[in-house]
Amino acid sequence: MAEKYGCLPRTIKRKLDAYIPPKGMSSPGRAVVVMDSTYWERKHGVMLFKDALTGRDLLWYFVKSETNALYAQGIAELEGMGYVIPAVVFDGRKGLPAMFPDKKVQLCQFHQQKTVRKYLTKHPKTEAAIELKAIVDMLTNTDKESFVGMFDEWCEKWDGYLKERTTDTETGKSHFTHNRLRSAYLSIKRNLPLLFTWYDYIEMGIPNTTNLIDGHFSHLKRMLRNHNGMTRERREKLVIGFFEASRGKSQ
Repeated sequence: MAEKYGCLPRTIKRKLDAYIPPKGMSSPGRAVVVMDSTYWERKHGVMLFKDALTGRDLLWYFVKSETNALYAQGIAELEGMGYVIPAVVFDGRKGLPAMFPDKKVQLCQFHQQKTVRKYLTKHPKTEAAIELKAIVDMLTNTDKESFVGMFDEWCEKWDGYLKERTTDTETGKSHFTHNRLRSAYLSIKRNLPLLFTWYDYIEMGIPNTTNLIDGHFSHLKRMLRNHNGMTRERREKLVIGFFEASRGKSQ
């Protein structure tokens, strides 16, 4: 840039440091909020609140770590700005649904699939695990009745298998033989009431995943990688400009 514009590098840096990203237009209204966080270095990232109905970025915080309290603070701040938020979509943080008793809550189906694959691996060996993974792989492409029906049939078929226990010959204590399979099963069972909120309230326009925000984060990280070596202050200015542009036209 210094060569292109015929000036010293420090002049370019000084102008960049003085630059203030223009504010995007904010028009509070009804919003279905997708929320998530991403990091580009240890203990330095951003928490974003995005409207699924318009695709606009509504609010963001630079964070060292994500907490349920901070997500609740963000929703409260948006409502204080005049947004009406009937529903939120999140990635599965424990305890987060309890923070929003007056809202419809959708757990990202894609993250549920990732959780199950973590326990079963991509290529499970046992028949029970293979069948459960096949059912969960259909989660994002099926309706509530079909998924629940398949899962209930699997639970009934493998009930005894899930309850099998193995006794440690040294301690005499027993534990579940198929512990990782049970963890996958219990994760689905625990989260099932939140996996099809989008289907139960289809008129509200709730997405079934956080893919809208995940793709946005991927674009942002590509931009940051293209500008490696920036100071934290300049990086945050780039991030702010990226999000402000998503709000809409500059004021």
